[in-house]
Amino acid sequence: MKYAEFVKAGEIKIVNKPMPKIEKDDDVIIKVLRTCVCGSDLWAYRGLEEQGHENSGHEIIGVIEEVGKEITTVEKGDFVIAPFTHGCGHCRACLAGFDGVCMNRSSGDNFSGGYQAEYVRYQHAQWSLVNIPGKPIDYSEGMLKSFLALADVMATGYHAARVANVQPGDSVIVLGDGTVGLSAIIAAKLRGAKQIVSTSRHPDREALAREFGATDNVEARDEAGIQKLIDITRGGADAVLECVGSALSNDEAIQVARPGAKIDRVGLPHGAKLDPSSTFYKNLSVAGGPASVTTYDKDGLLKAVLDGKINPGKVFTKTFSLDQINEAYQEMVDRKVIKSYIKVSD
Repeated sequence: MKYAEFVKAGEIKIVNKPMPKIEKDDDVIIKVLRTCVCGSDLWAYRGLEEQGHENSGHEIIGVIEEVGKEITTVEKGDFVIAPFTHGCGHCRACLAGFDGVCMNRSSGDNFSGGYQAEYVRYQHAQWSLVNIPGKPIDYSEGMLKSFLALADVMATGYHAARVANVQPGDSVIVLGDGTVGLSAIIAAKLRGAKQIVSTSRHPDREALAREFGATDNVEARDEAGIQKLIDITRGGADAVLECVGSALSNDEAIQVARPGAKIDRVGLPHGAKLDPSSTFYKNLSVAGGPASVTTYDKDGLLKAVLDGKINPGKVFTKTFSLDQINEAYQEMVDRKVIKSYIKVSD
């Protein structure tokens, strides 16, 4: 089968690998229909962190090819979203809505990886997979894109809004104009925020942010940008959704939050450290971590897509084949594409 292999910074290529096999009784094998490139995949591609030969792709929709002996929730031929998290559904963390940090999974087997391929072995599949009604042929390509967004970015954006406890009437600042930040805007609107401030410096992303529900945009950075965000929210936001992960973004989140506000960090941290005194003297609540993808999809995000209430698939702005995987990465690095959508098979 075709598999995207990470070679070095700036190079990922297609190689042939053996088909994956059932290794444990709660495994399934999935034929991948669509995958994509995540912003987090770009860290190694840009040479900012080390990575082995496995690609870091972790978002797919596909069809069940084979199931392990313990699997009763899906069967061969089912159409599924494969969340990048693999929670058990019954530990205290999962029951509290935090399956992204399932207590019965180690960090090594709770997250997907190597999924830019024609087939994947998906482990711990009994509860974590999300069934899509019908068959792929029943849906438009636009709907398939939105289903794929539910494997990670839409659920991650929703995690930011949920953990920050966005309430009807709130003012919300979203730091980051990538696909998670754009999805966080959808989530903030879904939860009833009155004012949603995006922070994009790119016209295509700002336009999509406004389409998704942003009421304002601040493109300025540094002290001028921070002051404008504080002014536009009349002293700071009720909730700040940090969707970048950098030290600068985390520091900015603290500065633009009003006293007593909630900050949620869903940007994968890269060098970000918090000074406890910076939150203490503003009574800020700071939380965040891996998203509860299965919980959110099952509790309402899939229905919201099926009902046409949200359309997160619009974050995919160019389609590639699996053979064009390097181009799909590079065009995201060059900001020619917001999120690369990869059509693997029909």
